[in-house]
Amino acid sequence: MSGDLLIRNVRPYGGDAVDILVREGDIAEIGADLTAGTDVDVLDGAGAIVLPGFVDMHTHLREPGREDTETIETGSAAAALGGYTAVFAMANTDPVADSPVITDYVWRRGQEVGLVDVHPVGAITVGLEGKQLAEMGAMAAGAARVRMFSDDGKCVDDPLLMRRALEYAKGLDVLIAQHAEEPRLTKGAIAHEGATAARLGLSGWPRAAEESIVARDALLARDAGTRVHICHASTEGTVELLKWARGQGISITAEVTPHHLLLDDSRLETYDAVNKVNPPLREGRDKVALRQALADGIIDCVATDHAPHAAQEKCCEFANARPGMLGLQTALSIVIETMVKPGLLDWRGVAAVMSERPAQITGLSDHGRPITAGEPANLALVDPDTEWTVQSEALASLSANSPFDGLTLPGTVIATVLRGEITNNGGKVRSAQ
Repeated sequence: MSGDLLIRNVRPYGGDAVDILVREGDIAEIGADLTAGTDVDVLDGAGAIVLPGFVDMHTHLREPGREDTETIETGSAAAALGGYTAVFAMANTDPVADSPVITDYVWRRGQEVGLVDVHPVGAITVGLEGKQLAEMGAMAAGAARVRMFSDDGKCVDDPLLMRRALEYAKGLDVLIAQHAEEPRLTKGAIAHEGATAARLGLSGWPRAAEESIVARDALLARDAGTRVHICHASTEGTVELLKWARGQGISITAEVTPHHLLLDDSRLETYDAVNKVNPPLREGRDKVALRQALADGIIDCVATDHAPHAAQEKCCEFANARPGMLGLQTALSIVIETMVKPGLLDWRGVAAVMSERPAQITGLSDHGRPITAGEPANLALVDPDTEWTVQSEALASLSANSPFDGLTLPGTVIATVLRGEITNNGGKVRSAQ
């Protein structure tokens, strides 16, 4: 159990400065000039904005199987530095997280490290092969209490199998998260289908590959009477489909990545494979639509799709490179740059899209909670006025495939608190337990 912690001079959601007293992992009191006993630890917030700790619905920690690119410990360290208190680790590990043996291991390892709550995502299908449903019930009943299932990296393209998955999910009260990509439309595709790809001689990835699956799965969710979540929405057409589905009363949610909010396919001019991602960077008009959709609540939340890769998997021909980018330590800064600075979100809006909504969608009762007495002390302290320059090699991840290397971004996370324990203090992550 955590000891007492007094957080001085912080501004909840950007409001007036207060002190926050934390006792036994919960917020005990909020007020001006609080006092506590001699045994209390003190954290000087220096006027920082305090938000609920962030929740990432979509990250890749690579363990088990690819510990050369990331581990649960290094990924947790990156998450804590980014202000996260909970992350959902996708199932495309080696072996695949398609049984309680793997999902329970990921959960227990995350608890051992103790920097963030690591919730494993179970595979929808055995081996991510899209042929046979995995044992969702066994994973949901295991020690990890798996609450979200996804074949992310691959689409469950068989409509009958997807329908069955949604039906089972309804009975288990768990979430199905779909990687929306019709594979017959993306065979050999490596870049967004548009003028840039045509000029550069890169095979095109059409918007329809994503949008056709979004439309299909919305209808399947309607008929199953359950909910479906769309991973990494990337097109303006997907935004329009989400609007339509919500208007029909369909229970559908969606996430957007920081890189799809900030970058577009003009980045491909250099053929640098650090910019290769799935789904691909789209055109400027998609970026604008995604930002507005996040501001309007059509897209529910920001999810990083943090995807570490070894140098040899990126330093090669664009067509042969693995898709994916780092995202945990840069997510907040990109949200500030793309959403706060233009006035699309205020700080309560940031809390909603980076903490509250992802916690609600995934059924986390102890994250994304209001900053008030009696609630868990899962917090992120943010200095909105500083800038920092991204240095890929200096990030906590074992990999360095950040497309933001060299960019100067606004806002820094000065501390992260998980159930009253400081997991990141001024960029210093505590040692694992």
